[in-house]
Parts: sequence; structure tokens; C-alpha cells
Amino acid sequence: MDTTTFTITSADGEEVFVYRWAGDGDPTAIVQIAHGMGEHAARYERLGAALVEAGYVVYANDHRGHGRTAGDPSRHGDLGTAGWDGLVDDMSALTALAHEEHPGLPLVLFGHSMGSLALQQYLLDRSDDIDAAVLSGTTAVDVIAAGIDTTQPADLSAFNAAFEPARTDYDWLSRDEAEVDLYVADPACGFGVDAAGTAQMMGSADALSDAERLAAIRNDLPIYVFSGDADPLAGGGPLVEMVADRYRAAGVEDVTVRLYPGARHETLNETNRNEVTADLVDWLDRVTAG
Repeated sequence: MDTTTFTITSADGEEVFVYRWAGDGDPTAIVQIAHGMGEHAARYERLGAALVEAGYVVYANDHRGHGRTAGDPSRHGDLGTAGWDGLVDDMSALTALAHEEHPGLPLVLFGHSMGSLALQQYLLDRSDDIDAAVLSGTTAVDVIAAGIDTTQPADLSAFNAAFEPARTDYDWLSRDEAEVDLYVADPACGFGVDAAGTAQMMGSADALSDAERLAAIRNDLPIYVFSGDADPLAGGGPLVEMVADRYRAAGVEDVTVRLYPGARHETLNETNRNEVTADLVDWLDRVTAG
């Protein structure tokens, strides 16, 4: 697998760091990854390798306030002057670049956790720019927003309550202790978005649940929603089903939901990650074929 890194410049001047993973042959389609809160795109290299092996070219950016886009740890969680909307716009800019570099190829936008919430917002106005969408570790923002203090930075460790007494503050991420330990040891992981960014992110709740806004999503866009039923964001699964049902009610014709029993938030880093990845590749192959 060939790894290329570069930056794109956002409208507000933010230099956004990007990874591109590609194989030797011509790809059949593009997958663009939007990572979660308090992590970075390099954590998706294993997924990238599996997708490249399956014939895809993969793009993944470090969101503003994260990874190599943030650079200095003092900027972790700081979404900058353009804030949450700027983060979503950055994803759109990368979509445009991927299309430019691979004209004519279908593009699937994959969002995990915070990245899936950004993808939910992206879909309201930009569903024509992509060919399919994947929501991993997602939730109904309007439901969880009621329990979040938007005057404070987001606190990821709060999601660990269901697993107390716990070995670490991040047992909620995976049953695989080795994967949790890698996350805890990573200095570019484990932080939340600042108060302003949290307020903006939760402020999208009304739009994301508004039937009229959802109806603007084109009805032939395939959407895959998957999660673990022990993921606190999934609420045991009903919050994931709620997101899917809203898309169906809005007229989206191809909405697939997969809940993995016992799996936690990061299903791609779970004990059954090979199954999760294989299911994802099977779905991608179906929706990008011909």
C-alpha cells in the first residue's frame, strides 16, 4: 500500500492534513473517511489497507483541532474560527479533491462517531456530491444533546459509566484491551472538543432531525449504519435505528443497519473487527458496482 500525505487549505486558512492510501492498480471507487472526536486519521490505516486490498483508493483527513492538522497538543479540540461548520466544509473540500484526482469514480463518505455526526450534516445539503454514505458509531444528536452541557468541553470519559468499575477511562471503546491501551497511550487521542465546538455540534440537532431538511437528501443514496449494541452512543441500538428510520421516512430507499451484539463504540477496533470490516467491504462492493 502506498501512503501519501499532503495538506489542503480551508476557506478560513486552516491547513488540513490528509492521508491518501492507494494500491498499484487502478481503483474501482473512492472511500473518504471522517474520523471521530479525540483521535486522528492515522488510526484508520488498518481499515485503509483492507479497502486498498479490496480495490479502493482511500482519503482521510485529520479534522481541525485533531491529529497533524492541530499539530501542537495545545490545539487539541480547538475547531478554529470556522468551528463545526468549517469542519464539515473541510470534508466537502476533500470530496471535491478526490473527485478531481479520480474523475468518474464513485465516492463513498464514511464517518465514525463525531465524523458520522458531521456526515449527517453534510448529507442535508450535499448528498449529490457522493454516491453512498456510511455512518459508524453514530447516534440521534437531538436525543443525546439533552444530556450534554454545551458550556463545557466535551468529556469522552463520561461514556465509560456503563462499564464501571473499569480498567481504564476508555473501556467503552472496545472489548479488546490491547486496542484500548493503544488509544490511551496515544498522545493524540483522548480529548474532547472545546466548549464552542461542542455547542455548535449539538446545535445541529434540530436540523439533523428535521423532516423537511432530511427530505432534501436524494432518495437513491445508499446509506449503511453500523454500531455495537453496547456502544453508549447507540443506547443499546434504538438510537442507531432512529437515525436509519428518519432517512427511510425521508424517502431514502436503500438504508441498511447492522448492530453487532456485545460490541462497543469502535467496532472496527473490536474483537470481531474482521467480521465488521468484511461486512463493510461487502456493502461497499454492492453499492459501487457498475
